[in-house]
Amino acid sequence: MTASLPSHIEAASPHVMTTYGRLPIALSHGQGCRVWDVNGKSYLDALGGIAVNTLGHNHPKLVPALQNQIAKLIHCSNYYHVPLQETLAAKLVALSGLENVFFCSTGLEANEAALKLARKFGHDKGIERPEIVVYEKAFHGRSIATLSATGNPKVQAGFGPLVEGFIRVPINSIEALKAATAGNPNVVAVFFEAIQGEGGVNSMTDDYLRQARKLCDENDWLLMIDEVQCGMGRTGKWFAHQWSGIKPDVMPLAKGLGSGVPVGAVVAGPKAAHIFGPGNHGSTFGGNPLAMRAGVETIRIMEEEGLLANAVKVGDHLRASLSRELTGVRGFKEIRGRGLMLGIELAQPCGELVKRAADNGLLISVTAETVIRIVPSLIMTTAEADEVVAILCPLIKQLLQKGA
Repeated sequence: MTASLPSHIEAASPHVMTTYGRLPIALSHGQGCRVWDVNGKSYLDALGGIAVNTLGHNHPKLVPALQNQIAKLIHCSNYYHVPLQETLAAKLVALSGLENVFFCSTGLEANEAALKLARKFGHDKGIERPEIVVYEKAFHGRSIATLSATGNPKVQAGFGPLVEGFIRVPINSIEALKAATAGNPNVVAVFFEAIQGEGGVNSMTDDYLRQARKLCDENDWLLMIDEVQCGMGRTGKWFAHQWSGIKPDVMPLAKGLGSGVPVGAVVAGPKAAHIFGPGNHGSTFGGNPLAMRAGVETIRIMEEEGLLANAVKVGDHLRASLSRELTGVRGFKEIRGRGLMLGIELAQPCGELVKRAADNGLLISVTAETVIRIVPSLIMTTAEADEVVAILCPLIKQLLQKGA
């Protein structure tokens, strides 16, 4: 059964800007790792709202908590203390080993705040034109500053002039990082995703993370690790960089932190914790009571249900099953990622698989043109992982045979 939209939705579409290449699907409701569209068709959700729906859909512990909060207070100004901010901030500090937190609403905002922290860090040291190291294939957002930090010419096209002050290097080459910064007194920070999401699920190696940490310490730079997509338990640790045993100075978060309620955060270590003062930064919706309750409850439920261990168990099972089905298939290159953040790279563009998978009852995405991205809710079971493999692998093989 091919998905189709009801006529009243199609008629309304001219009133919405065409900023998204949408499938002809309108989702109605969900339960666990499954969603249904307005026509009643069911889908196994292996996209999780793009790594957002940590607890799946209609979680029996999250929904009542949010209903309770909505009946109390949804929003109030940051002119006043918001006790839930203190609760969530204390939890994030405990989980990360860092010092304090700024709250916003999105990953873009969190990354923008990180860039401002780095620049002010430099200005406070007397550096007039601070420069920040960023990476090839990176994606940090679509504001003018985060777009400039992003390493994708296609998403930058048409929005110049870009913001200056960025030095771009390839991933996982400490020698390239050293060469690009040698003798430059204006460098203030190194900024990367622990695992690139939009760039193709490319992981920074644990060894590279340790080397970058050492280099930043030696030069008094900030190490800023974007955990917007790969954080919040997705890899089986609270934050993906924790596999390497290091700590960043600045850590932007969002996506999975609120299980679907918009919430972003910047967690700062001692070197960055006191750079901002009153008036230096802000966010009208940042830290509102509903978002904070969503963050608090998300972490509580993750701990109660052992979802970090589940991400490892189900992620390893899914990876092994995909590898078993695809190894030796001509046109299959590799599987990358960690836990429940996996990318299947093919030797040819595979964007058409998004619709073909949806037609067969599976939601996925394709990023960097040739990489199938799987980032489901962290409640996914091994049985559901087997369903992903059963639906997806035949479609991949059909595509590759056609392109051979």
